[in-house]
Amino acid sequence: MAIEEKVKSIIAELLDIEVSTIEPATKLRSELEASSIDLVELIAAIETDFDIDIPDEDAQKMRTVQDIVEHVKKVSS
Repeated sequence: MAIEEKVKSIIAELLDIEVSTIEPATKLRSELEASSIDLVELIAAIETDFDIDIPDEDAQKMRTVQDIVEHVKKVSS
């Protein structure tokens, strides 16, 4: 599974929404209505599934699905 698809799948499962409603430019807070707790759980799930570490300062900069995908690509290569 491609990184973007896996990230979308994690988000959909965590927020209990359809994967088809998630686009790269989708904003986590304003469009998906993710709470602060949701975002913490999302970062933890991304770290676990991709076996990476996301520092808090980087996590705070992630506003869209694409931000997460780009970060995972950057640290996975």
